[in-house]
Amino acid sequence: MKTKTYLFSAPGRTEIGGNHTDHQHGCVLAAAVDLETTAEVTLNGTDSIRVYSDGYAPLEIDLRDLQPRWEERNTTAALVRGVAAAFVRRGAELQGIDAVVRSTVLPGSGLSSSAAFEVLVGTIFNELFFGAKLSAVEIAQIGQYAENVYFGKPSGLMDQMASSVGGMVFIDFENPAAPYVEKLDFNFAGTGHALCIIDSGADHADLTGEYTAVTMELKSVCAHFGKSVLHQVPEEDFVAALPVLRRKVSHRAILRAMHVYNENRRVRQQVQALKAGDFARFLTLVNESGRSSWMYLQNITPTGAAGHQEVALALALCERFLQGRGACRVHGGGFAGTVQAFVPLDLLAQFKAHMEAILGTGKCHVLAIRPVGGTRIK
Repeated sequence: MKTKTYLFSAPGRTEIGGNHTDHQHGCVLAAAVDLETTAEVTLNGTDSIRVYSDGYAPLEIDLRDLQPRWEERNTTAALVRGVAAAFVRRGAELQGIDAVVRSTVLPGSGLSSSAAFEVLVGTIFNELFFGAKLSAVEIAQIGQYAENVYFGKPSGLMDQMASSVGGMVFIDFENPAAPYVEKLDFNFAGTGHALCIIDSGADHADLTGEYTAVTMELKSVCAHFGKSVLHQVPEEDFVAALPVLRRKVSHRAILRAMHVYNENRRVRQQVQALKAGDFARFLTLVNESGRSSWMYLQNITPTGAAGHQEVALALALCERFLQGRGACRVHGGGFAGTVQAFVPLDLLAQFKAHMEAILGTGKCHVLAIRPVGGTRIK
């Protein structure tokens, strides 16, 4: 008798607005894209999850041992073990599977290959072993838990949420246990612009320390007020405390906090602009987000880097070619990886050729927004 094969898919994501705001319980605008991670899954009759991914060594997780392992931190095995543990705690009776995984969401691309994988595994467990009881939001939360606790990266929830929910979404993380999620019905194809993601040529996979520094420095600001995230600190209180804060915490921490307050406002303004059909205003806000990330958040170049500033160079090339048209900004976590550009269609072919002539063939990706998130195909 032939073994039944199930097929699952989860998309990568693009962050459109809200750079490093999610972990401060702020607002983001994000979208699923038409690059995906897929899995062909069969039950194997054992207590093991076995994953076979193109270009990687096979991994195996024993479902009888789902405690975090220090030696697995920063590995795919940690993500699988963490997602499995979260499902078991919710009462799921997991079984052993073999999963053949393929992905067009390249690691280090800034399109969040890790979130796509987490959502993919969560969707598999939810569909096969939990009666599809969990919502897309709950699957995203499980992915974040696995990344925070098992993988060891203190990420926010935006990446997983965009991949899990699909389409273009506005998310307010004021209550991270039950975030407000609103799908936006907006057709980018009608704007006369293409969404491009440009690979700067630097891999962000080993920059956990830089990402951790962002959250820790913001925590130092919040600690002055006895709070844990900036959402709990009214902006007027933050401004009133600046004479004391500038002597108590690092100046970069203050600048990063300024970015978060302004970026939260910008996200809401972007949503309003899209709903009103004011794409020109939207593009202005994208550029403002990019400048704020560079000047205040300072997630363009890793600390101390001088000889290698790939993201900064990619942004400079975008601005030089676009000459005030379209928009560009750092994409995602920053420090390496990718930048995002909204390029007028009449410039698209030249823009792609220009960027790839300098950065390399295949470095400029023209993307479309995918309407569905993590899903079972068959």
